[in-house]
Amino acid sequence: MPVEIERKFLVADDGWRPLSRSSQSFCQGYLALGPGPTVRVRRAGSAAFVTIKGDGQVARPEFEYAIPVADAEAMLAGLCHRPLVEKTRHDVWHAGVLWHVDEFRGGNDGLVLAEVELTAADQAVHLPNWVGREVTDDPGYRNSELSRRPIRERAAGSPSPEGADRSDGGPPVRAGDSAPEDRMLR
Repeated sequence: MPVEIERKFLVADDGWRPLSRSSQSFCQGYLALGPGPTVRVRRAGSAAFVTIKGDGQVARPEFEYAIPVADAEAMLAGLCHRPLVEKTRHDVWHAGVLWHVDEFRGGNDGLVLAEVELTAADQAVHLPNWVGREVTDDPGYRNSELSRRPIRERAAGSPSPEGADRSDGGPPVRAGDSAPEDRMLR
C-alpha cells in the first residue's frame, strides 16, 4: 500500500526564496473531507490528479491517480466543497532533501507552510533556518482543514490552530524565531 510520510512546518522567514528552483500554481478541492479518509481533486499546472488519503499524522495511506484536466475542472467547479484551496508550491532543496514551500491565496492568504516528504517516519531531517514551529500533528494545518475552515475565517473569531489568530484581522503569524542552519530533527 502506498504511504505518504511527511512533516509540516510553519515558515519563519523568506530565506527559502533565493533557493527556490521551480514553482507551480495549484487549485484543489475536496470531494470528501472526513473524518476518516479525504478525497482531493488537484489541478497542478497542466496536470490533474485525484488523491485518496487515509488517517494519520506523519505517515498515512495515499493513493494518487492522474485524471484528465477537463474532468478535474468539472469536479472543482461543481462537486468539490467550497472554498477551494489555492496556493503556489515552490520546490527548495536543502541538505539533499526536497522541501515544498506552499504560499496560500484566497481565504488562507498570508499562510506559508513547508513540508518535507520522507522515506521513513523516523528519518532524521536537517531543518533549514527558514522553518519554524512544526505543525505536523496539528490537523488545523492540513489542506483539507484549510478548505473547511480557512485561516481568514478563523482570524475572525472561530477556533484556530495555535498562532493563526490575529486580532487585527491581518495575515496569520508565520512562525517563531529561526534557529541555526544545522538543526536536526528526529
